[in-house]
Amino acid sequence: MSMMRRSSIQRCLVLVLLGCLPVAAEENPEKLAAQMITPAADRAVDRGLTWLSSRQNDDGSLGSGPHRGNAAIVALAGMAFVSSGSTPGRGPYGLQVGRCVDFLLASVQPSGLINDTDTSVHGPMYRHGFGTLFLAECYGMSPRPELREKLAKAVKLIVNTQNKDGGWRYEPVRADADISVTVCEVMALRAARNAGLYVPNESIDRSIDYVKRSQNPDGGFMYIIQGGESGFARSAAGVVALYSAGVYQGPEITKGLGYLMQFLPGQGAARPQDSYYEYGHYYAVQAMWQAGGKHFGRWYPAVREDLLSRQRPDGSWTCAYYGAEYATAMCCIILQVPNNYLPIFQR
Repeated sequence: MSMMRRSSIQRCLVLVLLGCLPVAAEENPEKLAAQMITPAADRAVDRGLTWLSSRQNDDGSLGSGPHRGNAAIVALAGMAFVSSGSTPGRGPYGLQVGRCVDFLLASVQPSGLINDTDTSVHGPMYRHGFGTLFLAECYGMSPRPELREKLAKAVKLIVNTQNKDGGWRYEPVRADADISVTVCEVMALRAARNAGLYVPNESIDRSIDYVKRSQNPDGGFMYIIQGGESGFARSAAGVVALYSAGVYQGPEITKGLGYLMQFLPGQGAARPQDSYYEYGHYYAVQAMWQAGGKHFGRWYPAVREDLLSRQRPDGSWTCAYYGAEYATAMCCIILQVPNNYLPIFQR
């Protein structure tokens, strides 16, 4: 068991039965939630982060396959390390976090676009959004003088490429939009604003309008506002986008959470597509964490046990499309949400 987890357990000795939370526990959700990272989950995270660190190259990139150099995967790996309590240059994974920062800063183009060598089908705005999010999370943790300048450029590019409907898509241009890329950019803007960088209120307001218009009557979210069925992964992302944009209550949140609960891992619930498993649960656990109470109390233990059953003997998780580095980073982030170390996750 890690020193941080042992310290967390010492701070709260009694795990209250889920669904029967006394007032004192409800008033300290983080204290209660910390107990949800069981010893088995703690070991799984340690093994996952150890494996992930072994896959990092000297330049900060991950792995050797077709997605080596993918800025989003580097950013997610960095977030997984920071979720354990490390910061650039400090902590058990301080070296790895610093390398992630180095790689992403080196990938910032004069336009502010965080571009990389990945040749996947989707355009660069996914990678740009995750890269901007991670750099914003590290802003203030790192003495790198160029961090603010490059981060400000990355944020400005997001603001300047928002389309007339309030969303974004694969390319850094004002064209069409979809809910998935839009959520990625909203998260980046929220992290940047939290870090003290300027983000126009208009950009946030327009993004809220886009996300709300993407919601179907069943509470789920369509992929594009022109119409379409709801899906678990994009619906989880949609709810998180609303939270990130400052919408904490209302019918959209209530209906969205209700829709997501159909996909509670195990217990005979509907199962999300495996191709979007990690992506969907990355957002779903954030949505439930922000909702707190019975939502997180039911969701986290369920996804925790599902993830533990999926971990491979070497400590990694696998994803057929984006590879094990991506899947392992995502799963480690999900399991560590109760740590509450990443600023973007803090209530």
